[in-house]
Amino acid sequence: MIRVLDPGPQTTVQDLGRTGQMRYGIPPSGPVDRFAFVLANRLVGNPDTAAALECTLMGPRFETTDAGAIAVTGAEMPVTVNGQSAAGWATIPLKAGDVVKLGPARTGVRSYVAFAGGLDVPLVLGSRSTYLRGRVGGVDGRALRKADELRVFAPGPVRRRRVEPQTIPDYTGEPTVRAVLGPQADRFTAEGLDALFGGRYEVQPQSDRMGSRLRGPRIAHARGHDIVSDGIALGSIQVPGDGQPIVLLVDRQSTGGYTKVATICSCDIWRVGQARPGQSLRFRRIDVDEAHRLLREADRALEAAVREESA
Repeated sequence: MIRVLDPGPQTTVQDLGRTGQMRYGIPPSGPVDRFAFVLANRLVGNPDTAAALECTLMGPRFETTDAGAIAVTGAEMPVTVNGQSAAGWATIPLKAGDVVKLGPARTGVRSYVAFAGGLDVPLVLGSRSTYLRGRVGGVDGRALRKADELRVFAPGPVRRRRVEPQTIPDYTGEPTVRAVLGPQADRFTAEGLDALFGGRYEVQPQSDRMGSRLRGPRIAHARGHDIVSDGIALGSIQVPGDGQPIVLLVDRQSTGGYTKVATICSCDIWRVGQARPGQSLRFRRIDVDEAHRLLREADRALEAAVREESA
C-alpha cells in the first residue's frame, strides 16, 4: 500500500485506457504519453496494461508500507527517496516506510510512476483509468488527495532495469509533430494548409488531457468551420471559426461539429502532450504509408529500450 502525503496539483491513476466506450460518449483516457507510461511499467516488470500514476507539472509525495519497487519516467521531475536523489528512467527499489517525492517538472508536463505489481483500484468498464470530467475510474473518478491510500498488487522479484540513454525523449526545444491530412482538409484554403505546415504554434495554458489548445498563424477555412458532427480520433486537429487549432487527446469528446484539418500520427501524440504552455511546436505533413512506417519504428524502439542491469 502507499499513503499519499501530498498529492501534487493533478495526479491520477491511469492504465492503457478504456476501449470500446466512445459510442457511449466515454473517452478512453489512459496516459497522454503512452511511450513513457509503458516504459515505466516495463522497468518494474509489470505488463504494459498495469495501472500507474500520471503526474502533471509536479508529482506527489507518498510513503510505502511494504518493500517493492517503482520507476519514474516522462517529464523531468526530480525524484528523491527519503530526501536522497534517485534516478529517473530506472528501477528504484524501496523498503517499507520509504518516502518518495517528485518535484516540479524541469522539462515536459507529465511524469509516470509505476509500482511493481501495479496499482489495485477497481475496474470500471474494463479499465482502471481516471476520466476526471465523467468522475469515472481511478480513485472515485478524481485526482489523488492527501491521506488517500492505494493498494498495490503483490509484485514479483525486483530486478534492476534501465532505459537506454539514447531512447529517453528530449522534452525541450521545438518539437516537430507529424500529421496526415484529413478528414476535412477540403474545407480549408491552400493558404490555410500552408499556414498549418509552415507556421509555429504555441501551446496555451488552457490545454489539458482533453485537448491541447494552440495559437499561431490562422488556418483559413474555404467554406465554413461547421460540419455535421462526426467521430473524433486521437490526435485530430480541430479548427473552429477563429482558425486556431486544437489537438484532441485521450479525454476528448466522442464527436464534434468543427472541421478537422489533419490527424497526428499516433506515435507523436506524446510530443504534443509533453509540450508546456508557452512552448512552440511545428507540424509536418506526411502520408498514411509514412505514418505506418513511423509507428513500426516507434514500436521497435520501445521493444529495445529497456535493458536489465547486472547485479
